[in-house]
Amino acid sequence: MFVAVFAIWAGMALAQEAPKAPATDAHGMDNMAGMKMDKPAVRSTALTISFGDKTAAWSPETFAALPHVSLTAFNEHAKANQTYSGVPVIELLKPLGVPGKPHGKELRLYLVAEGADGYGAVFAVAEVNPDVHAGTVLVADTMDGKPLGDDGAFKLVLEGEKRPARWVRNLAAIKVKPAE
Repeated sequence: MFVAVFAIWAGMALAQEAPKAPATDAHGMDNMAGMKMDKPAVRSTALTISFGDKTAAWSPETFAALPHVSLTAFNEHAKANQTYSGVPVIELLKPLGVPGKPHGKELRLYLVAEGADGYGAVFAVAEVNPDVHAGTVLVADTMDGKPLGDDGAFKLVLEGEKRPARWVRNLAAIKVKPAE
């Protein structure tokens, strides 16, 4: 009898608590801890890339003047193919001294792509280099022929990934570093 009364009481206590939708972060990812992850919308307005003591920066206007290529990638979140136009990451890195054909210790270089909202992703430099890796990694400034809108002035997109987990919207910085 005690077990039955406890089960009824526990069921009533649970029924009184309203179900909650899972919280999501700024990238639409579930926050498993249930903590609210809302961040104010922060849009990128400039892109800075650094390697060692060299730095380069682009505004949307100066970036638009660079030679662009396009890629079409399936965005699992949007459930659609999207066509992006921008500049391959390696083309932005080479003027700073990142090797175009890495070998030996140069293969230990990695980059951190950071969004204005704090989101980031890590890549081996070989992953962004067409001499080593088949997929294109692009700093995009348009999608389907239009500005990126809420995704900021710049967005890092990758061809061939199963889902866009390493895509960085509101891209604000790329930092190249050597692994220890």
